[in-house]
Amino acid sequence: MAALPLEGLSAIVTGAGRGLGRAEALELARLGAAVVVNDFGQPGRDGSGQASKGPAEEVAAEIRAAGGQATAHTGDVADHQQARELVQLAVGAYGKLDILVNNAGILRDRMIFSMSEAEWDSVIHVHLKGHFNTTHFAAAHWRERSKAAGGPVYGRIVNTSSEAFLAGSAGQPNYAAAKGGIVGLTTSTALALGKYGVTANAICPRARTRMTEDVFAGFAEPGEGQLDPLAPEHVSPLVGYLASPAAAKVNGQLLVVHGGMVAIVERPRVAAKFDTAKEVFSYEELDELISPYYEDRPPNETFAAAEVLGLKHG
Repeated sequence: MAALPLEGLSAIVTGAGRGLGRAEALELARLGAAVVVNDFGQPGRDGSGQASKGPAEEVAAEIRAAGGQATAHTGDVADHQQARELVQLAVGAYGKLDILVNNAGILRDRMIFSMSEAEWDSVIHVHLKGHFNTTHFAAAHWRERSKAAGGPVYGRIVNTSSEAFLAGSAGQPNYAAAKGGIVGLTTSTALALGKYGVTANAICPRARTRMTEDVFAGFAEPGEGQLDPLAPEHVSPLVGYLASPAAAKVNGQLLVVHGGMVAIVERPRVAAKFDTAKEVFSYEELDELISPYYEDRPPNETFAAAEVLGLKHG
């Protein structure tokens, strides 16, 4: 019998008590990984409510019932020390950490002119700092292992960005900024850890979950016996692939995924370039060069480009 792709490997999935994280944890376990299921367990998608061990423990129990290995962790990854304990738990339980999937997040939507400082800080804290915290301790673990081994080790990071960063989202300046920051964190991490055998990639998933229930409220629900095109199960196979040995050459990439579609997003390219005819640009010269460039272009060209890919926002 052929070995499973992730057999003998261990993984952490944050925010894995519900939605995308749950689907990803189940997929990694199905592919053979031992999984630490992390979820702080607050019921509100805005991070409100009493934290609960239930969501993480239920998913871990589901994995074990299917014959897999799983351990629950109910700490807050936005807390630096608790993120350290999460990585330590994986290493203690399974001897090492091989895969980190960062998915934990909250929403506190508001237009930029109405958003409070607390609403900004809380979303940046959970999404961006949460991704940093776990990545920091996982990276230190892999670096130490690589030094001890005298060469590369196995390491995979899959971070969760969003189309809100790619195409904009008017009522989510905090969320869009955090998701953009996660892409920057991912590409920097990919460059820093490549020599140790570690890859880092980011995905922009579109799925119907507790966090996106209002975003996709107008999309038709699937008929009986049909898989929802927005089901998290359309996203989790890509996470399994990126976590696997097959994706060894995929590093520092951003991929959009939903409903049976995966799009690899290129890094920004120069669309136009202007040189001054003198030593230094003047206001008048810039006006003469740049203003005509935009006169015949769509007012929201970023959004138009996103729509060609079928991205829009999410």
